Amino acid sequence: MTLALYIHWPFCAKKCPYCDFNSHVRDTVDVAAWEAALLADMAFEAERTGQRTLTSIFFGGGTPSLMPPELVERLIAAAGRHWSFAEDVEITLEANPSSVEASRFADLARAGINRTSLGLQSLDDKALKFLGRLHGAAEGLAALDTAQAHFKRVSFDLIYALPGQTEEEWQAMLSRALGFGTGHLSLYQLTIEPGTRFATDLRQGAFAMPEEDLSAEMFAMTRAMTAAAGLPAYEVSNHARPGGESRHNLTYWRYGDYAGIGPGAHGLRCATATQRHRKPENFLTAVRRDGHGICDSHPLPTGEQAAEALMMGLRLDEGVDLDRLSARFGMPMDGLVAMRQVALYRDLGFVTLDGSRLTVTPRGMVLLDGLLGELVQPELLLS
Repeated sequence: MTLALYIHWPFCAKKCPYCDFNSHVRDTVDVAAWEAALLADMAFEAERTGQRTLTSIFFGGGTPSLMPPELVERLIAAAGRHWSFAEDVEITLEANPSSVEASRFADLARAGINRTSLGLQSLDDKALKFLGRLHGAAEGLAALDTAQAHFKRVSFDLIYALPGQTEEEWQAMLSRALGFGTGHLSLYQLTIEPGTRFATDLRQGAFAMPEEDLSAEMFAMTRAMTAAAGLPAYEVSNHARPGGESRHNLTYWRYGDYAGIGPGAHGLRCATATQRHRKPENFLTAVRRDGHGICDSHPLPTGEQAAEALMMGLRLDEGVDLDRLSARFGMPMDGLVAMRQVALYRDLGFVTLDGSRLTVTPRGMVLLDGLLGELVQPELLLS
């Protein structure tokens, strides 16, 4: 059996008005204490999962690119002792595109990182300021150059459908982004999360979101341009050259097992959902007391697993194989999806059903959130 490992580093470099990690900014970090805690947390997960083949490791969280490279190397080595590595194991580190973090890329590559995901978010200084980012476009592109010099695989993200952004502006930015030659792009439309400063500003009329028709046109254009450039969409917002897909994220979307360690990390292994203490000090206290940082662990009912597998899998352009899910969860096909709704949306061109493989079409992806609520059997969503 295979497994993915997520390692959450909670600390941020600086406070950001749009970031929910403000409570995780620290002037100093006791690296030795954090190494001991993360190693103990990892060992606990290894005992629960047993011997598996590790297909990916993902360092995420606050600002993981500011982790000491020596710590990164020791965590990778420990993972190799607990589990066997797949021959092409993917080891990703999230990075903010600042010059400070880019200066560490060479050391991080030597530590074992072979893929990085850069949070560029925009190539426009005005947009970056609106998004609350601390880097400028020039600094971000310099970090991208450095990343491409040191890592075998590089991805970066951009956010579009911003207030006031035109279709022509996004087309020009995306065309420029496709010219940088990375094998993976994550392209997200701006979404407003409750409780954020964005939500407050929107409510107070500081900005207005684009009309739905414009957002849909931008989405369609994005898919057409990336496909023409050889980076077709393989998930709602993710685009890659064939073979360049994020193996770690594919584990999530294909509803595979993953172990999560570190403050706030979620995990799913052996049909059990886990969550770690989010506050760093609480996490450290829990590890010292219990040998792990878990604050919640519970087995998932079969119906809930099936619903999650469907909702995650239908995000992918490959869709889901209903026969395989039926066998996995011991449910008939019509116990997984509402076949009448499947037929309706197939006729409307929003989904296809080829044998037992159900996929959402590009036209349907624009409406994915609404479609999921219609396609998945209501009984599963209530389980």
